Amino acid sequence: MSLSYHRALVAVVVWSTVLSLSEGPFCLADELGAPLAGTRPLEMQGDIASQLVEGVDRFLLKQIDDSVEARAAKWQRDLSSREKYEQSVESNRQRLARFIGAVDERTSYNAPEIIVEAGDSITIARNDRFQVTAIRWPAFGDVHGEGLLLTPTKGKAVADIVAIPDADVTPEQLAGLEAGVPAESLYARRLAESGCRVVVPMLINRHHEGLPGQPRSHKLTNRELLYRSTFEMGRHLIGYEVQKVLAAVDWFARDAGKEDANIGVIGWGEGGLVALHAAALDPRIDAACVSGYFDSRQKVWDETLDRNVFHRLAEFGDAELASLIAPRTLVVEACRGVEFEVPPGTGGGPGKLTTPDLASVEREVVRARQLSEILSSPPTLKLVTSKNGFGPHGTPDVLTEFLAHWNLKLLEDPFSVPPSNAAPGANSRHAARHRRQMHEIDRHTQQLLNGSAEVRKKFFAQLDTSSLEKYAETIEPYREYFRDEVVGSFDLPLLPANPRSRQIFDEPEFTGYEVVLDVWPDVFAYGILLVPKGIQAGERRPVVVCQHGLEGRPRDVADPSVQNPAYHQYAVQLAKRGFVTFAPQNLYIFQDRFRTLQRKANTLGKTLFSVIVPQHQQIVDWLAGLPMVDPEQIAFYGLSYGGKSAMRIPPLVKGYCLSICSADFNEWVWKNMSTTTPYSYVWTGEYEIFEFDLGQTFNYAEMAALIAPRPFMVERGHFDGVAPDEEVAYEYAKVRHLYAAKLGIGDRTEIEFFVGPHTINGKGTFAFLHQHLKWPEPN
Repeated sequence: MSLSYHRALVAVVVWSTVLSLSEGPFCLADELGAPLAGTRPLEMQGDIASQLVEGVDRFLLKQIDDSVEARAAKWQRDLSSREKYEQSVESNRQRLARFIGAVDERTSYNAPEIIVEAGDSITIARNDRFQVTAIRWPAFGDVHGEGLLLTPTKGKAVADIVAIPDADVTPEQLAGLEAGVPAESLYARRLAESGCRVVVPMLINRHHEGLPGQPRSHKLTNRELLYRSTFEMGRHLIGYEVQKVLAAVDWFARDAGKEDANIGVIGWGEGGLVALHAAALDPRIDAACVSGYFDSRQKVWDETLDRNVFHRLAEFGDAELASLIAPRTLVVEACRGVEFEVPPGTGGGPGKLTTPDLASVEREVVRARQLSEILSSPPTLKLVTSKNGFGPHGTPDVLTEFLAHWNLKLLEDPFSVPPSNAAPGANSRHAARHRRQMHEIDRHTQQLLNGSAEVRKKFFAQLDTSSLEKYAETIEPYREYFRDEVVGSFDLPLLPANPRSRQIFDEPEFTGYEVVLDVWPDVFAYGILLVPKGIQAGERRPVVVCQHGLEGRPRDVADPSVQNPAYHQYAVQLAKRGFVTFAPQNLYIFQDRFRTLQRKANTLGKTLFSVIVPQHQQIVDWLAGLPMVDPEQIAFYGLSYGGKSAMRIPPLVKGYCLSICSADFNEWVWKNMSTTTPYSYVWTGEYEIFEFDLGQTFNYAEMAALIAPRPFMVERGHFDGVAPDEEVAYEYAKVRHLYAAKLGIGDRTEIEFFVGPHTINGKGTFAFLHQHLKWPEPN
């Protein structure tokens, strides 16, 4: 995989100490190992890059720990009455819908459609208490819910229930038409036996079929496969499946009438997740039962990737979701949960699902009661545990508590007559149904991709390009949105930089130093500084920050003894041309170790760049304070994942005057979302690459708009596998149009195509640096 497939984190060094000047040329350290003047000796040993990743990991884990108490600031609960409480949490409910991607308008319909597959009859099974039909119902767009409808054969249904199975349990299994679920856990059937009308939707499973005709080089679960592209468009598989459940609730409410509706949701495993979120979003649901799922979620980053929800822990633990259900009934069952693992090395995001720890469940239930205890007297949140430890789910005790909300009783003699299979083709029915559901979700998301350019255009409608002054004023709200909602920002002051350094190179043309700076507790920045020799007292030089790509290190670009074919020592070359250069160590190194950082950050509504941007701000402040540096002429130049950095860091770091994106510039949303091109990240191992809701807000042209009116350049090799030329040129044409046609500064942007692969070319870009940093080219 080429280096350009990766997203950047810039580990940089910051220093604001003013260095003393000597008479004559600028005075550097005298020997290898000595610190740069004005800094303390750098004494760190071992792999500093590894220590950097470890420190950021500790920082993020502490932020996650602190998130439980910090959530209170996001809520203004009014417990004086039910009506006022509902009003006070409505904004939280709306944000939850946004975070899980339950944002598409649901389709109105009169009744579900009965599906009759070849070899089936209308009624696929029945006994003396209920009958079963296969149904589907419109949910949103062209997406349907599909599953089974269990209808009582005698009398009117006493309640309408959506019984949601786990992702790897079929509706047929939960209804007792197929083997696979213990008899005591057939909660869909038990509820139907007790007189309820029950819809049993199917969920996308965790198997590996993928999409027909598409690459399968990585063993992605079906759930992760669909998660990847939906996440980029501000949607989520969780939200899609919640919408399918709520579309069934729409039918229940319309069919029964507002006053007579008795509506509940119940689920185990993934079904418990969907039931919890559906009930939290929709007050029409009178009662919910969540089995084998409810927990603190503080380690959601270690669960399967399809459970990665941006902002999740910043506002919502399971207790907070439960508080959105209060004072309606919520029954939590502590029982055996789903046991499933995606191991490292499969191409998917490593993660595992395990049975929630009982003590953790009990603590989260207590916390949920505390959040809304005034409303719930007597408490309507009930915890049911197995008498013999973690037993099977859906026990009679749980169903009894669940039905008690409507003063209903569980049938005491279940399964008196097993339902007969009028149509034995359940396996083929489920396989065909699952293929349709995969196709519909993928098609909906790809339609969103096709229309995303117009959505972004409307998003940027308030940008005024009539003058540079108006542009500078109206671009700022977009910069703030990019910082806070896309990249994510920690509201923390930077520590004093406390620079430490040691000399590592003494070359004829330059001197080199390793530098380490403090950023936040547990977070530091590290890189290599190259200072040309012969700088005179009072002379100030421009700086180029040279950023490596995926799995790279500063020495790949700044060590005169390292010959990396992707970088061609470009920091060294630029130092020989008279520029001061700095090569930061970025976080995207050590594979799953750094990718897990992204998942931890996402739970807080943050990304890797939430750490790297402050590191770069420190760097720029430090570089600007050096006596041999021109503080107005500090540029950024990155390759591959460093090119990703070039699109995300200069828009947010004050002090960068120019940006060059090499071997990465792209129709970025297409590259992340498309399931029809082999260039797409949907099929690769870069599971951290996806950025929530980017498709509706900032493609690369929009990120370049945050760089404007500063100079911006793209370096592109014709044979770079990151994308075909036409996709790169298409996206850059928008940048060119902004700079030249709208702002009248076409001389500040360029693209260089060269015959070559994924590499630094160092010709047009070097000339661009000399021109805009006002430093003469060598003879």
